[in-house]
Amino acid sequence: MNKPIMLLRSMLFYLLYMLIVFVFGLISTISGPFLGYLNRHRLLTTAGMLINRALSLTCGINVQVDGLENVPHTPCVILSKHQSTWEVFFLQRLFMPVSTILKQELLKIPFFGWGIRLMHPIAIDRSNPRQAMKQVMQQGTQRISEGNRVVIYPEGSRIPFGKIGKYGRSGAALAIAAGVPIIPVAHNAGYCWPARQLMKRPGTIHVIIGKPILVTPESNSQAVTEQVKDWIETQQLRLADQ
Repeated sequence: MNKPIMLLRSMLFYLLYMLIVFVFGLISTISGPFLGYLNRHRLLTTAGMLINRALSLTCGINVQVDGLENVPHTPCVILSKHQSTWEVFFLQRLFMPVSTILKQELLKIPFFGWGIRLMHPIAIDRSNPRQAMKQVMQQGTQRISEGNRVVIYPEGSRIPFGKIGKYGRSGAALAIAAGVPIIPVAHNAGYCWPARQLMKRPGTIHVIIGKPILVTPESNSQAVTEQVKDWIETQQLRLADQ
């Protein structure tokens, strides 16, 4: 597909994307106080589902998920590769109900942030790592005790497809403190939806969900983080060869 057509289709997608975010952000802001948490989650993740369908229709991007049977029906900590905006809304639907660790600035975005706020995220100040870690541990254990899964992007910010960022230990530390397993997730969303770029590439976003990594109170967060990193980056090499 030539670039002018890809650019045109990408612009059409963003029109639909903004319309969906506006409509669901407005609906959730009005109806949120009258809905229970799970119903708010269902409402807002429907927006993510529609965004994904718009992406398929306009840009020819489809999704394949392998390993969904590895996700327990109980709370867990999900450590995922972070490459684009795509996984932010897709994982919310896939692992519902879930609380996501995200930068607090996102909550200030009109409509989008208003909706995200209703899903009990853990919004951190990345300029203050010590306070951010404290928030992750305190609010993360609370969310898990309430029956939620917690999604953490251990590299912190979006990393281009094919690159490796520095893996933080907060996800492993939270799983150890809460006594829940870790579910590692690899994907190639950054190839089809590159961060900070308008144009989308047609293709298939392939998501691979790994088997649970079990932890104990005696587990070392650094060693567990390295185990997670090794699994994710091994899968990333496989995805790069596709």
